[in-house]
Amino acid sequence: MRSRSYDGDLTPPWKKAAPAPEVAAEPDLVVEEAGTGFCGAVIRTEKTAEGLTVTLEDRFGRHRVFPMAPGAFLLDGRPVTLVRPPHAPAPRGPLLSPSGSIAVTGAQARVARAGRIYVEGRHDAELVEKVWGHDLRVEGVVVEYLEGVDDLPAIVSAFAPAPDARLGVLVDHLVPGSKESRIAASVTGPDVLVVGHPYIDVWEAVKPSSVGIAGWPRVPRGQDWKTGVCRALGWADLSTGEAWQRILASVGSYRDLQPELLGRVEQLIDFVTETAE
Repeated sequence: MRSRSYDGDLTPPWKKAAPAPEVAAEPDLVVEEAGTGFCGAVIRTEKTAEGLTVTLEDRFGRHRVFPMAPGAFLLDGRPVTLVRPPHAPAPRGPLLSPSGSIAVTGAQARVARAGRIYVEGRHDAELVEKVWGHDLRVEGVVVEYLEGVDDLPAIVSAFAPAPDARLGVLVDHLVPGSKESRIAASVTGPDVLVVGHPYIDVWEAVKPSSVGIAGWPRVPRGQDWKTGVCRALGWADLSTGEAWQRILASVGSYRDLQPELLGRVEQLIDFVTETAE
């Protein structure tokens, strides 16, 4: 007679927790690593000496590599085990919007809030719309452009910001000691937030690699910056408007933008939506 072999786990079968379901780690699947809380989209999976790993990218472009351990990730708040995707297409989880947030499908645009976000010019507004348009419609936030910041104090006064009508402003080239910084300080208050990026123009907030150039040219002081950029890049046959459309067409998502702009726009959206419902 053969002796029986026993499993060392004496937990009754009906009390054992069911294993976490397996989900294919398809590109752009959004998951959270349970141990660290890091949330991001799947970039790739790799086979290493220590086992399978998955690389996640968050909305700010930061990459983290995690082992694909059983039940180590959360999908819609529930533990899952990520596995390498099969060759055939598989059902996908939540998709990212261009801004890196989880896309809300089937939702109608929310009625516009009283709060607003102002940006300096048309190009800024078009870039914000292309990357954050989905988020703005879900939140009911309208973006308008100023055509410069010189008249910002009068515009803020006419807007009359209030706790239920906050105003956020995005300024180009907001650096210490600049004219823009002095204007920003004069209007900032509990219901007005002025933030900015260090670039001379929002064109520079697009990564050069996305545009297909080695870097943004340095334009001598006294020259029109956009005209100088076009000349240096060999785009002299384009108007600045046509050049901008070429740049804008190279932007597909937040991955194509510099983090100095990404963080500021996210900050403004959070600020104007922090009102009582």
